[in-house]
Amino acid sequence: MLASGMLLVVVLACLAVLVLMSVWRQRKLLGKLPPGPTPLPFLGNYLQLNKEQMYNSLMKLRDRFGPVFTVHLGPRRVVVLCGQDAVKEALVDQAEEFSGRGEQATFDWLFQGYGVVFSNGECAKQMRRFSITTLRDFGVGKRGIEERIQEEAGFLIQALQDTRGTFIDPTFYLSRTVSNVISSIVFGDRFDYEDKEFLSLLRMMLSSFQFTATFTGQLFEMFHSIMKHLPGPQQQAFKELKGLEDFITKKVEQNQRTLDPNSPRDFIDSFLIRMLEEKENPNMEFHMKNLVLTTLNLFFAGTETVSTTLRYGFLMLMKHPDVGAKVHEEIDRVIGKNRQPKFEDRANMPYTEAVIHEIQRFADLIPMGLARRVTKDTKFREFLLPKGTEVFPMLGTVLKDPKFFSNPRDFNPHHFLDDNGRFKKNDAFVPFSLGKRYCFGEGLAKMELFLFLTTIMQNFRFKSAQAAQDIDVSPKIVGFTTIPPTYTISFLPR
Repeated sequence: MLASGMLLVVVLACLAVLVLMSVWRQRKLLGKLPPGPTPLPFLGNYLQLNKEQMYNSLMKLRDRFGPVFTVHLGPRRVVVLCGQDAVKEALVDQAEEFSGRGEQATFDWLFQGYGVVFSNGECAKQMRRFSITTLRDFGVGKRGIEERIQEEAGFLIQALQDTRGTFIDPTFYLSRTVSNVISSIVFGDRFDYEDKEFLSLLRMMLSSFQFTATFTGQLFEMFHSIMKHLPGPQQQAFKELKGLEDFITKKVEQNQRTLDPNSPRDFIDSFLIRMLEEKENPNMEFHMKNLVLTTLNLFFAGTETVSTTLRYGFLMLMKHPDVGAKVHEEIDRVIGKNRQPKFEDRANMPYTEAVIHEIQRFADLIPMGLARRVTKDTKFREFLLPKGTEVFPMLGTVLKDPKFFSNPRDFNPHHFLDDNGRFKKNDAFVPFSLGKRYCFGEGLAKMELFLFLTTIMQNFRFKSAQAAQDIDVSPKIVGFTTIPPTYTISFLPR
């Protein structure tokens, strides 16, 4: 009896020592992290954050703790980087250490570490390398994709002409057009604009994209381990993401039945062929899960980002008719009215180029950046970030860094023009992020933005139902994403 009692005491003493050592180790690690507000157990800094204005809440903490600080989103510990200096220092100067992918809870519910965007390690490297190579094989960065964009622009012009100047919500006009470019690469064909399944897919993408910016979306980022089991708007977002996955799966199955290994028709075919080539490799990343989710990554990102930027752009041009008039003048002078715009025209159109850059800067589409994760214990400035620490590179603070933009809160194309009216680059222009996980669709997006905007403006002038001074351009919501306000616009033939 005495021996068993002694044994229990020893066991309890050992457990107590282990707990104390764990607490001491955590305190030691926490002591080397950047400063931040004191968190509560499980709740973290929940009570100190406005979930409807998460970005603004983090900016208030920046004002208090400096450009590098730690915040606890519920039980999730995140280091936040603000301003061009801190973001560049991490993502470029220490690119390898900051190359891991952090959480994006809404999308992680579906992707679970697969695909090209939300994966890590060898999976991320192989999916990224394959995706870049295959997109190039299907014309991205070459004349082939430019002709595809020009063709799609022609379909859009016809659709806008058919509105006969009535006021319309441009959301799905733009998303159908932009989506058809990436669809022609990943699926080998475009969709008809009136295709009901296509419109349903676009609504699913828009809705799930917008959910990430809402109050519930921000709350889900903090407490997803519990909320994924509860009723609420997050369940609708899951349903929409699952619907998109099911559509991609169906497309893959169709391609499997008609695959010719010697003649790939699209991205899916190329991936299926690589799967056959790698089937004997026990460590291969080329399997069905990665095929479906990488294809979904490309389809989703290739649709929502450019179409939302264009949607915000036309709102800004209605708010600033003087800017639109200068773009019209430059289009008429450089391109004229009798031929389609070409991407090479960009070199002779500095004002239009500056306007497009300013639209992207002002729209600030992913203001908190896609979360990163340090791949090993990392010394950053005077801090130590333990391996696995999540990092928010706040791209919005770079795009609005007053060191690089004289009036960062104002829409002003002269942010990208020198005193002689020539286009000038700016190191703080980072809408596609930086470092090893930058958006590899950057080249395609730039070509789409230029060709779609100039083609539309070559053919139309537009007006708002409101006077310019009454147009509100402040975003509808800002969270993980920035969502522009809903509006109507009339496209009038020039």
